[in-house]
Formats: sequence, C-alpha cells, structure tokens
Amino acid sequence: MLHPLLRLRHLSCFLETARLGSLSAAADHLRISQPAASKTIRELEEILAVTLFDRSGRKLALTPAGQVFQTHAGGAMAELQRAQRAVQSPAAAQARIRLGVLPTAATGLVPEAALSLRKTRPEVLIEVMTGPNWLLLSLLREGQLDLVVGRMPPAGNAEGIEFVPLYWEKVIPVVRAGHPLAEAAGWSPDDLRRYPLMLPPTGAVIAGSVRAWLHNAGLGAPAPAFENVSLPFGREVLRQSDTVWFISEGVVRADVVAGHLAVLPLKNELLGGPVGVSRRPQDGETPVLLKEVITALEEAAIRQESLMS
Repeated sequence: MLHPLLRLRHLSCFLETARLGSLSAAADHLRISQPAASKTIRELEEILAVTLFDRSGRKLALTPAGQVFQTHAGGAMAELQRAQRAVQSPAAAQARIRLGVLPTAATGLVPEAALSLRKTRPEVLIEVMTGPNWLLLSLLREGQLDLVVGRMPPAGNAEGIEFVPLYWEKVIPVVRAGHPLAEAAGWSPDDLRRYPLMLPPTGAVIAGSVRAWLHNAGLGAPAPAFENVSLPFGREVLRQSDTVWFISEGVVRADVVAGHLAVLPLKNELLGGPVGVSRRPQDGETPVLLKEVITALEEAAIRQESLMS
C-alpha cells in the first residue's frame, strides 16, 4: 500500500526537478519557493528511504533509484491527469497520439508517416513536439509522450525505454551547392581546416561520433564556428557561406535531393547509427493505434531510404 504521507505535491515536485535538473527551475514552474521545493524533495526521500538525486554536480542528476521512481511515478501521474480529463470533459475526449520528434526525423520521416496515418485514421489528433533528446525521453518516461522518433537513446539514457529500429542513417558533411570542396575532384579531411565547421552540440546524440571521427581523421578537436542540428539555421548559414555542416542525413535529405545542398563523400561510412522509435515497455498487448503509428513509420522509412539510394 502507499505510504500514508505520500502526496501528489511530492510527485509533482520530483518529476519537474528530474525533468529540469534544477530545484529553482522546478520551483518557478510549480510557482512555489525554492526552500519549499527542497523541503518537498527531502520529505519524499525520507518517505521512500532512498536518495533520488545526485547533488554533487552543477545540475541535479537522478540516481539509479531516482530513474526507477521517475519511470513509474511519471506514468502514474499521466494516468491521473487522463482520468481527471475523462470525467471533467467526457464529450471532448478524442483519440490522439503524442509524438516526440528529433531533428533527424522531423523533415521527412514523421511528416510522411503522419500524412499516411491521417488517410486511414482521420479522427486521430496527431500532436508533435520537437526538442532535445534528453527532454523528449524524460517526457516519454513520464507518460506525456507516447513515442519518440529519432536516434537510438545513448546507453546511459535508455532506462525504462524500448527502442524499435527502423533503419541505419549516416551522419554526413554537407555544404552549399557550388562549394569549393563540392566542385573539387576529391577532398581530404585536412581540407576542412580551411573552412568554418558546424558541429552537433554536446547534448546531441551524434555529437560524440562526429568529434571522434574528426579526431581519428587527424584534426584533433577543432573549434567549431557553430553548434547546431536545426535545419532552418543550418540551411541558411550554408547558403551564405562556405561552412561545412556535419549532420544526420535525414535532416537535410530533401535539400540534397533538390540540389540546394551537396554531400561531401566519405571513404569511411561508419559515421552513423540507427534511427527508430523509442517507447515505454508495454504491459500486455500493444494498443492498436500505437501499432498503426509504428507501421506508418516503418513504411515511410522504406520510402525515405529509397530517395537517397
């Protein structure tokens, strides 16, 4: 049975602190004072008799016990919110799917799958949220998202999540059409020293593999001019400069096919990783709507791959 002192305020404060990594940010979001938030977390740790947060760094990080509690508490809170909506506004209930979408899937894969699903299930509301990997996975664990589509979660951030791979996607260096390296008969990694670089930010899933490739190619740890995975910003910077952008192929696929951007071919194509669907483990049979969404994504993935083959 539940501990008699456990309250919803404990769960709300814990989940917001875990999501934001900061007591002060959680307190601002919940509109309470920071001392009150700190007291609430201490009470919860005393009730559970475990330490939920590692307080040694600049940001609060979940302990292993905290990760387990987040997985279950987030789902429980989401169910309570759905129960409240169901009894307060039963007539407004509508079938919906809530998708978290990472940049690699936002420009081709998910829009195509969403339009395909729309043809067969026009009554379903498709909610799409974009954001960094850590945020979307946190919301998935808490039950505020049904699926996250994009790169496979890093090993340290996969607790309580199942990953369904769809396809392998390369990370590629891209430049504007007419760039000197695109026009040359060949290029070598050493040529990159002459041009500004745009690299994935540290928190991006592909950041480590890109920097490892640059190091192994003899470039050490070059200082980038930009850190970015957003298509609108990256496209415009490349259009106006000779910048070289290392980015997942799916982000720029349509621009490459249209001829606006050019890919610099790599001899070593090990730079990449799986793209797929992250979801919470299912207790029993997977809901029919989730199956239909995953099927639509699988079919769209096949069509997207054919564009670049």
